[in-house]
Amino acid sequence: MIIMPKTALGKWSVGLNALFLIAIAVSVTLVKVLGLLSFDDRWWDITALVFPASVIGTILGMIAVIKNKERGFLISSSIFVGACIFLFLVFHSLFISD
Repeated sequence: MIIMPKTALGKWSVGLNALFLIAIAVSVTLVKVLGLLSFDDRWWDITALVFPASVIGTILGMIAVIKNKERGFLISSSIFVGACIFLFLVFHSLFISD
């Protein structure tokens, strides 16, 4: 079973989605666990800027799978995370009015 990506596109895909997951985990930890920040603060808007990184990572992952026949586990995970983020963005836009 192949775990790590072999192509540059695959590595970028995994890296961008890892950046997204780390940024969101740190943000939620600062709010929920440590209580240092609040979701109502402006920093949350800055944290939300990592959403495009996940979408771009997903697109790069799909290109790596289609074009370069990349079959690593991390690539599949990266595409799955990106698909979940894409669905979140679509459903959030449709059903939640801020």
